[in-house]
Amino acid sequence: MRRSVPAALAAFLMGLFVLFLGPAPARAAAIYLEINPSTVPAGDQVGLRASCDDNLKAASVSSGLFGTIAVNPEYGLLTATVTIPSGAKPGDYKVDLHCPDNKSASATLHVVAKVEPAQGPATGGGGMAPGRYAPILIGTGLAIFGAGLALGIVSLRRRRIG
Repeated sequence: MRRSVPAALAAFLMGLFVLFLGPAPARAAAIYLEINPSTVPAGDQVGLRASCDDNLKAASVSSGLFGTIAVNPEYGLLTATVTIPSGAKPGDYKVDLHCPDNKSASATLHVVAKVEPAQGPATGGGGMAPGRYAPILIGTGLAIFGAGLALGIVSLRRRRIG
């Protein structure tokens, strides 16, 4: 009987906790603007993903870099794709989201200089490329293959004899 007293007390305290604290209040939707990727060379595309209080209505995104465009509802968010002008100078550009209810958010887009490599990457000595070592490698490979074949034949013949 003594064991039931702590259990009942614990159940009573848990009931009071639930009764007085209740469920958590609903939180307001976040207003944000995401740019992906946030660092691009001029001429590339970026994806914009935004959220306003009401994501069922289109909003607008503006920047001195690409002007003003609409972000439209898609999968519960506001999305768009923008091509950065090829003549854009490297630097940081502010991008602003303007929601229909006059709320706003901003993000930064980093434009970098487009660099073309002068030659391919230095990835090693070209061990598989034909050159002065190719005959040695081929000969060694054939010798190892021949030795393996000979050992296989010898082992098969021993099984038959014994």
